[in-house]
Amino acid sequence: MGRHQGMADAGRDEVRTRVLAAWDSFIGQAEGIDLERPSRLPGWRAHEICVHLGCWDDHAAMADLVASARTGATGAQPDPDAVNARITAAHAAASREEVLAALHRNREATARYLAEAPVELDTAPTVSVVGRLPLLSVVLGQAYELAVHGLDLVSCGAEPPPADVLQSGLAALVDVTGALATSCGITGRVTLATPDGGWSFDADPEGWRVSPVPAGAHEGPAVEGSAELLLEAASGRINPVPAAARRQLRVHDVGGLLQLAPIVQKVPGIPGGPILQLAARTMGGPAAALGRLFRRG
Repeated sequence: MGRHQGMADAGRDEVRTRVLAAWDSFIGQAEGIDLERPSRLPGWRAHEICVHLGCWDDHAAMADLVASARTGATGAQPDPDAVNARITAAHAAASREEVLAALHRNREATARYLAEAPVELDTAPTVSVVGRLPLLSVVLGQAYELAVHGLDLVSCGAEPPPADVLQSGLAALVDVTGALATSCGITGRVTLATPDGGWSFDADPEGWRVSPVPAGAHEGPAVEGSAELLLEAASGRINPVPAAARRQLRVHDVGGLLQLAPIVQKVPGIPGGPILQLAARTMGGPAAALGRLFRRG
């Protein structure tokens, strides 16, 4: 996809540390709660949250990603809503022990890939739910999903995910956004900033770089807030507009953020879309059409 490929440039050790820590955190949360408790996600118990993150005989996401990378990333982009509906329905009656075992299997499938697969696969494109991306970026994307769903489990009585897991979730979000910016031919830098530091990407048509950002050091287009709030906003768990009105989220260089609009047109369900919606609403006036574009319920 280019000379630079985001977090893949940092290599497997960095990704392994972040992703496996996110898995261990999430599994620890799941093991400490009643999976029958309803969550804040409509119609989903903790059970459904965990089921769709598990590895099952009829759903082995890691194996599918590797197979796609090995065969040139051909085939259709999966519909995550349809996949989730199928898996959660198929395993609605699974026991607690079966659900937790499925989580451990998925964690181990990820660990096995990072320990054993040829390193050349890391930068090979694979078909993911947001398009064709380097395999290692998609593996790191698990950290984002696990951080967000770890926050979901708090509504079921779990302890919150630790700060390092939330930071890894932000790193994954920035990495995937940078990859998609490159695929859309966008040149620019965007930062997600927190009081403890954050992450930025620099993209151009030849690749993208992902870098940690010290606290208070962001420049140019940025969204600033707590790591938890940024993840909640990016995933659509909260409406970012009231948070911005309360100054819990701060948008810097709105026009620069709106350069990412082509990504949302290409991948309507991209994580982070609600943050771009916030930027569009902040602009007002001519940006109203972009606000409608980014609005997804």
